[in-house]
Amino acid sequence: MPTNPYTTFVDRMVANVALQFLDRVDRSPDTEAFRYPEGESWTSVTWAESGEEVSRLAGGLLSLGLQPEQRVGIVSNTRYEWILADLAVMCAAGATTTVYPSTNSEDTAYILSDSECRVVFAEDDEQIAKVKDHKSELPHVGKVVTFDGTPDGDWVIGLDDLSTLGDKYLAEHPNVMRETAEKIRPEQLATLIYTSGTTGRPKGVRLRHSSWVYEGSAIEAQEILSEDDLEFRWLPMAHSFGKVLMSTQLACGYAAAIDGRVDKIVENLGVVRPTFMGAAPRIFEKAHARIVTMQAAEGGAKEKIFQRAFAVGLKHQRATREGRNPGPLLNAQRALFDRLVFSKIRERFGGRVRFFISGAAALNQDIAEWFNAAGILILEGYGLTETSAGTFVNRPDDYRLGSVGQVFPGSEVKLGEGDEILIKGPGVMDGYHNLRRETEETLTEDGWLRTGDKGDIDADGFLRITGRIKELFKTSGGKYIAPPAIESKFKAICPYASQFVVFGEERNFCVALITLDPDTLAEWAKENSVSGDYAEIVESDACQKMVQGYVEELNRHLNRWETIKKWKLLDHDLSVESGELTPSMKVKRNVVEDNYADLIAGFYT
Repeated sequence: MPTNPYTTFVDRMVANVALQFLDRVDRSPDTEAFRYPEGESWTSVTWAESGEEVSRLAGGLLSLGLQPEQRVGIVSNTRYEWILADLAVMCAAGATTTVYPSTNSEDTAYILSDSECRVVFAEDDEQIAKVKDHKSELPHVGKVVTFDGTPDGDWVIGLDDLSTLGDKYLAEHPNVMRETAEKIRPEQLATLIYTSGTTGRPKGVRLRHSSWVYEGSAIEAQEILSEDDLEFRWLPMAHSFGKVLMSTQLACGYAAAIDGRVDKIVENLGVVRPTFMGAAPRIFEKAHARIVTMQAAEGGAKEKIFQRAFAVGLKHQRATREGRNPGPLLNAQRALFDRLVFSKIRERFGGRVRFFISGAAALNQDIAEWFNAAGILILEGYGLTETSAGTFVNRPDDYRLGSVGQVFPGSEVKLGEGDEILIKGPGVMDGYHNLRRETEETLTEDGWLRTGDKGDIDADGFLRITGRIKELFKTSGGKYIAPPAIESKFKAICPYASQFVVFGEERNFCVALITLDPDTLAEWAKENSVSGDYAEIVESDACQKMVQGYVEELNRHLNRWETIKKWKLLDHDLSVESGELTPSMKVKRNVVEDNYADLIAGFYT
């Protein structure tokens, strides 16, 4: 394996997240730390101001009797208060249990009970109700602290009430923040993140203080980001991807604009004008589809210029990536189309983006190349909740599209049986909470984490994900099928696609269930004079014919045994609420297969 070019930094890391945060406040007191929306404008706060707010909340938690490593739940969308609460928990030596706000009442109660949360931060009355409805099952929960909900003066208090308790506690214990931080051991539990998984109950992943400090320090060591950057963060903070960005911010010192409203992403990018953003591939798929379909609607000369621009852009960037000189003619054409087309696309994302970071699922290479042709670099990375999210990432000055980059300095990777990716390093979890057998199945005796993903590592250490071991299936003809690869190809080909789920295990051919994106479908329907709601549109002859064309195009790019022989457009999209998607938008294949078992069986009769 190639030697990582970065000097080791692990021995120089601070001991815990609390010290990392307090040191950042001391080093950069007057520089911007966060901004968040208030009405139509954005409010900016410095590191010193956020430090004061965190101290008050941490003091409040200590006044409630929170002990080291005791868990505090956060059930909320991504917002500034989420980050304050999380930092306060860790500065008080507690451990945060993250809960997606879309999690149903029963699973929310299970997570809070399994982790034995002592305090719960609940965003609003809807989230408070999930806790109240199961109060008898949550004997450890002594207080619920709400951001926007209704306090009851006793069990449920407001965020300001907790801060007031903190003011009193800090007045009586003026040095408690630094004293508490200095007592937190690196191996102490910092976070419990419950993986939604695709089967069974969620599993609590135990992540240490040293894991988060390592993650941020590893990115800082690679000099990918600096204090001059501005991040736009919408990702769920309940997800490890959001959490690793928080650790990176503490290490690098840049400012972050926080707003978890997904429907505001594009609008916010134009207002905030960030230099980078992390996102799941679905966001890039939707942006690509939106731009392509809008341009197609223009028609005529504008559409021809658009298509010609991307033909030139793709040719130019491929030559550049391969180290070839594009030549004066191609350079001149690229410059022309940059003024006419690409600069306008970049402006939609704020005009200052140095790169996007894609994670949480595989990014289709065709979509990555499309953005790259427009001068927008998407750096794909890879990791699991079990590795504190970040383990591999491409660098702006050293990347390979289609790969997830090189391993973080300080971590190790190797391929095991069946080319399974195995990871060892400071980011790897302690284990699953209260699940000894599952922990032993995932962690080897010498500390390697079995990821369940198949991969290939080239001579320069760039990793390519080639499949998911458990998602491979074999047809009755003995051919192996990798559904995610086929599904990703279709979503790159069809700008209207939302989900494309392939089945065919032990069958003689492959079939698919398809859903379309409601927004782009509505535009298509208007342009094609098709009326009705989503269900009526997808049943129309015109829509069925349109999708059939894209399936036929997909099949031309597949091996004969992979081709989709039959398919069905569902009359609704898959959703987190239905249990068919995880909160990070991964398809729960077994749930979808169970829900549509009769329909799938019908393809073969």
